[in-house]
Amino acid sequence: MKRLAATVLVAALAIETAPVPASDLPPELRALLSKEFRFSPGDLVDLEKGKVVAHRLSSTAAGEVGAAGAVRVKARKEALVDRYRDIVQFKQGPEVVAIGLFSNPPSVADLAPLPLDTDDVNLRSCRVGDCDIRLPAATILKFQRDVDWSASDADTRAAILFRETIADHVRAYMTGGPGLITQYDDEKRPVRPTDDFSGLLNGSPYIETLVPGLSGHLEAFSSKPLAGAEDIVYWSKEKFGSLAPFVTVTHVVITQPQLADYVIASRDVYSSRYFDASLSLTMATDAVGSPDVFYLVYINKSRADALKGAFSGLRRSIVERRARASLEDNLRLTKIRMEGSAGK
Repeated sequence: MKRLAATVLVAALAIETAPVPASDLPPELRALLSKEFRFSPGDLVDLEKGKVVAHRLSSTAAGEVGAAGAVRVKARKEALVDRYRDIVQFKQGPEVVAIGLFSNPPSVADLAPLPLDTDDVNLRSCRVGDCDIRLPAATILKFQRDVDWSASDADTRAAILFRETIADHVRAYMTGGPGLITQYDDEKRPVRPTDDFSGLLNGSPYIETLVPGLSGHLEAFSSKPLAGAEDIVYWSKEKFGSLAPFVTVTHVVITQPQLADYVIASRDVYSSRYFDASLSLTMATDAVGSPDVFYLVYINKSRADALKGAFSGLRRSIVERRARASLEDNLRLTKIRMEGSAGK
């Protein structure tokens, strides 16, 4: 019995003194996930095991929703960044009807491949304070004044004018010239997307900590260049389920603040429907001691006027659930694709 007890004791001591596998989650990233995005100790354990971890973010203003997620990927982070550089191919999917890049400086010709019909640009009954498309008052009045809606080619002319409006807006955004859309007057209460985006930035101080100068570059692209950054501006027409399609313009900024990290930020420059402002952040950070493994972190925050007022709680809960589910699906799909490519 003594011999058996001694054997059990030795075994127990061996278990207690067995080395614990070292974590390959970088300490700086662990601290960021815990402090800024409320990842629990259990979330971090699941993350190191290769599981997708995602949850909602607390809002900083009415009408705001956000989600954060992460996953461990057995591939080189440079392969992910190369996919972002080829954003037209990277964004391809069943929900993306069409997509294209803007040149520098932007031209209306960049939007020639954008398919538009009356579901996209239904402006016949568009009035200030009551319009199906996000536009400023001056542009809504211009559609009423410049398009002969009794003519057989009225819808074609409206589509041309819409492309010109978007091209002018993007040119102003990129160069600082005239034509920048700063307010939407399609509803009774005006919406200022520039103010909403500033609010998202102010509620995301970690962006400036990660990449000094990035916040200013996103907020005032034409006047605050960021050394070493790669800028991509693209348009897309997208459709989610039974929702009406929408046209959006997105600015992507690729940075590499440290050799082991990439930080990719993006913002909506324009959206014809739904969200007033959006901000996303993608981080790709090497695992400790494993340059062929990286941690992928994705954060998205948006504001929408439709999430304010009566029944906003119900609408918010629906949007938050869908945002989290979509984030989980995208992270899972990215992991599968990246690891599949790395194995070839």
